[in-house]
Amino acid sequence: MKVHPLLACLFSLLLFSCQDDQAKRTAEIQKDLRKKEAVFNVIERSWNFNDQPVNTQTQDVVGNWQEWRLFLTALRQKPKSSIGAFKKKAQELSKRVLELNNNLPMKFAQPEIRSRIVALTTKIRSLDLYINLDDIPEQKVVMCISDINATLFSLKLQMEEVVSRDNVPLERGESDMIRMLDTTRAIPNNPIKLK
Repeated sequence: MKVHPLLACLFSLLLFSCQDDQAKRTAEIQKDLRKKEAVFNVIERSWNFNDQPVNTQTQDVVGNWQEWRLFLTALRQKPKSSIGAFKKKAQELSKRVLELNNNLPMKFAQPEIRSRIVALTTKIRSLDLYINLDDIPEQKVVMCISDINATLFSLKLQMEEVVSRDNVPLERGESDMIRMLDTTRAIPNNPIKLK
């Protein structure tokens, strides 16, 4: 059987072009793996959260706040194995921070504390978003981690301020003045008509 030379030439061209594509794919895969390893190293180095303890008086108030304890425990546990572990940890942190508004101690049920919890939630959800992208922007992840540390510090500082504010004694007559400023106890403007 005689093979036409043009057909043989096309077959060999197809064979060599497929091998060339395989070499390109292998090179692309190696390049992608090196990039992912570099991203992992950057994230692994910067994944440090400052969970400095609060003072003892504040610790007494947050002692029964289970959601806070679970959040801090999740924050302290650093993933080590892969980018996938960091992705799972970011999802867990995102879930835990949403639960902070549950069972908030009465002393901390104030707009100052709630707004800082909302800010912390936003920062952690941004971290979760960036780390779960296909092409992870490692500088944005590092920036989110530093923002989370700053927001967490602000929240703890506000908690300590709320607790210390309650320890300031009232001056003599101050409680009467506060009661007089209460608009719900105000005297109505309608004069009483005598008959």
